[in-house]
Amino acid sequence: MVCAGEISGDLYGAALVRALRARLGANTEFFGLGGDRMREEGVELYEHASRTGVIGLWEVAKRARFFSRLLRRLRGALAERRPDLLLTVDYPGMNLRLARAAKALGVPAVHCVCPQVWAWRRGRIPKIAASLDALVCFFPFEPELFEGTGLRTFFCGHPLVDSVAASLREEEGGPPLPWGPGRRVALFAGSRRNEVRRILPDVLAGAALAEEAVGPCTFLLPVPTAERAAEVRAEIAATARRPRRVEVVEGRSRRVLREAEAAVVKSGTSTLEAAIVGCPHLVVYRVSWLSAAILRRLITGVRWIGLSNIVPGKDVAKELIQDALTPEAVRDELVALLDDPARRAAQLADFAETRRLLGGGGAIERAADFICGFAR
Repeated sequence: MVCAGEISGDLYGAALVRALRARLGANTEFFGLGGDRMREEGVELYEHASRTGVIGLWEVAKRARFFSRLLRRLRGALAERRPDLLLTVDYPGMNLRLARAAKALGVPAVHCVCPQVWAWRRGRIPKIAASLDALVCFFPFEPELFEGTGLRTFFCGHPLVDSVAASLREEEGGPPLPWGPGRRVALFAGSRRNEVRRILPDVLAGAALAEEAVGPCTFLLPVPTAERAAEVRAEIAATARRPRRVEVVEGRSRRVLREAEAAVVKSGTSTLEAAIVGCPHLVVYRVSWLSAAILRRLITGVRWIGLSNIVPGKDVAKELIQDALTPEAVRDELVALLDDPARRAAQLADFAETRRLLGGGGAIERAADFICGFAR
């Protein structure tokens, strides 16, 4: 039984199913919760991840009845079919409850993608450890968090290393990106409408100021879908202070990072992708004042929010968060990344170390080898 409740987890789940089938045999049955990728790998889905991947406490609360019924269905499937193994991927709110049910039935429970206890609510660690037989970690600092709990942990490396390399190979020979003359800069302002509205205007104003300092530039702004492209273009048009040339690009975000000289990157997975491809960057983020106040109370013991800083455990990329995100601050950091050779060289050396810390590829294969040891 394999359960991934979000699209990102569906990608990891599909890769793990493929690797596990290669080890356990072509006739191995897989069922559970996931998306299109897992379905393509032959997983029998009880529910699609497009219906479960909601964000925000209020959105979850509004659908409490749906999630309660789904958890009962999945527990029922677990009890009826008694799989040789329960593999849960991320999505800890539901998946850890399912893992506790599996352990009560004597079904081994392995969870992949460590909950972010290093960022908030470390008091959850004993409860997480008691719910599982094993935990597969993507970051090298995560296993030590569970020392003394009795939980078996395994750092497999980060699948993003292979994923980035694969997508760049696929894009080789494709149509060129719309770079113009001058310097090449990538802008990542978020994939959600509220993020874009809070972050993009100051990023665009800072980019315009940087262009005044360094000369002509092309700024490429990758977005995941055509719908989001239309929204971002409207936001750009409504922003009074912006660079002369800003192009919105659908997809190809990793190629944009590889070809850019520097980038402004919203905090999230993209900061790690920038480190993996070796693109000098600064990290930006802004939420509402209420969300910021809540997060300050929840998040403890973490100095950075950008993964390109968290993984090496040091100041690599400048972070401009909340009120620190101003056009002038964006300009100053972009100019430094574009025109200060020592600054660029230092970041590139740190990115090479980050890639080493992330395992250098092969994470899914190592994870599958470990997971197979728990199948009854």
